[in-house]
Parts: sequence; structure tokens; C-alpha cells
Amino acid sequence: MHRTPTLLEDLSVEITARDTPALVARAADLPAGTRVSVTHLGTEGAAERREAAAAAARAELVPVPHLAARRFASESELRETLAGLRAHQAHERLFVVGGDPRTPAGPYASALDLIRSGVLAEAGAAEVGITGYPEGHPAIADDALWAALGAKAAALTDQGLAGSITTQFSFDVDAVVAWIERVRELGIGLPIRVGVPGPAGVRRLVAFARRCGVATSAGIARKYGFSLASLVGTAGPDRFVAELGARLDGRHGEVRLHLFTFGTLDATVAWAGEARANALPVERP
Repeated sequence: MHRTPTLLEDLSVEITARDTPALVARAADLPAGTRVSVTHLGTEGAAERREAAAAAARAELVPVPHLAARRFASESELRETLAGLRAHQAHERLFVVGGDPRTPAGPYASALDLIRSGVLAEAGAAEVGITGYPEGHPAIADDALWAALGAKAAALTDQGLAGSITTQFSFDVDAVVAWIERVRELGIGLPIRVGVPGPAGVRRLVAFARRCGVATSAGIARKYGFSLASLVGTAGPDRFVAELGARLDGRHGEVRLHLFTFGTLDATVAWAGEARANALPVERP
């Protein structure tokens, strides 16, 4: 069976705190229980991120606040952040990243350090998301990435926490499918959320891709649905999602979509609604 409808079930979206007004305005257009990830940017404060998470909870969505390990100056700051989230019923599902700063502000040099601290479990977290990089990371060797993924998955299991993996976005279905297959070959069975950009301007998509080390060769771009020769117009993930859905089967385990909004929450929510409405399972020839 074609897997696109399954991919579109229980999808998640990612916003920044500045997207809170748009989220409030469009919350009714998202299915109740949709996961809303709130990024941990250095340009936004803890109170802003907390309000974004609280707004999601009030709208009967599921907030998933991000915790950037290297941004925390102390364990007490981490605990204060978690207490603030708990006050708004936004502490049960979290997502842990290393964070952009090269030098840690405090005791956590990596997402693994923060998970192993035990603070998340003590604060009442039930599920913790971790990152995956189908195309690698511009500043981290592949061997280190794979070792960290396995160690983080094991640390979550050791602490009795449910886990999931959300990937960096990609325009390359081949790279994503190969990466998922290697994850499963390594015995990591966590659910995977494949990062996909919502509809956005081509120039913006290319800029984010270059910043994140995501491949944008002419061939990959053309297959995805835009041209590097003319960075005008808007591109959506329709072709990518359709091909990904067609190539997944039982070997790949639980796979869903994670939509990066890149400041275009309205367009992303509209696309998700149309995609769910139009997706019909079809038999392969």
C-alpha cells in the first residue's frame, strides 16, 4: 500500500516563539493533539518560549518545547525552565538539542549530557525527542553523529523515557530513506519524524539549506520542485512526501512528518490540511 496517508497521520509542526500569534489564529485548523515544537533560539527569551508552549496547550495541541543543552548556564537554570513549563502543562514532551553555541554556557556540552543528567525524568518528562541528520552535520563527523544517536537512544531507555527522532529537513528522498534504513539496521527502533519544509519561497528554502548543510544540487532541487537557476516563486513538499510515502514499508518502522514552518505557518497549516484531505491509499502496480 502507498504510505503517504500514514505519513500524514499525527504529523508535527515546528515554530519559534514569534509565531505564537499565528499559531493561536490557526490552531483550529490543526487536528487536536497535533505536536507543536517550539525552538530554543538565543534571540528569544524563556518567557516567550514558555508562552508559545502554553498557547499550544490551551488550543488542545501538544507542546514540545526544545531545550538547547549548551545554552543552559547551570542545572538550576534548567530546573527553573522545566518548572515554568510544568506550570503550563508543557513539560511532558520535550526535545533536546545540543544548540548552536560552540562553547557551552554551563555544565551541558551536548544533548547527551543533558539527558544523562536525569533532570528531565525528575521533572516529570514522559517523552524526549532527539535529532537525526540524514545528510550529516556540517560541523560533526558522521561517526560521531551515529555514536551520539545510539547513546542518546540508550540513555532514554535506561531512564524509562519514551523517545523519538526528528530529522533535519532534506530535499533528497534517497538520502532520507538510506538514513532510516541504517537507523533500523543499528537496532534503533524509535519512531522517526522526517523533517520537511512547509511551502516557502525558494530563496528562503535555499538560504536555510545552506545554513544547515542540506544538499541543494541542481538535480535534487529539480526533483523536489524548484530550480536553482531562478530563485523565485514558492516550493512545497508534495513531490518529496509522495515519493517518501511510496518507498516506505514495514522495514522502516514508524515514520511520520515533521513540518518546518520557516516563518510561514499559515501556508504550512493550509498545506497539511489539503494533503490530509487529498491523500488516498492506492495499490502499487
